[in-house]
Amino acid sequence: MPRGDKSAYTDKQKRKAEKIEKGYKERGVDKDEAERRAWATVNKESGGGNKSGSGRGKKDTKVAARKGGRKGGAAAARRPAAARSASAKKAAATRKKKTAGKS
Repeated sequence: MPRGDKSAYTDKQKRKAEKIEKGYKERGVDKDEAERRAWATVNKESGGGNKSGSGRGKKDTKVAARKGGRKGGAAAARRPAAARSASAKKAAATRKKKTAGKS
């Protein structure tokens, strides 16, 4: 199989690469670089071509799909401290209730 041959990839992986490539192009990345990044992302998520062999059917990791630099916290920081504290107390009570039911 020559370098760059995509025959070992499933249709789903090919569609995913096309969608990722389109997104890069919309952000101004040139065509070749967008394609290279898209396939690198597909390979990172799914471990490469899945069409044959024992690796077929493995679930994707979704690691590369997370947006970098936007991990959250900004919306929470805008809320008043009392509201954040109340949410934290409510969550702690829920966790405590759930763990009590398991034992």
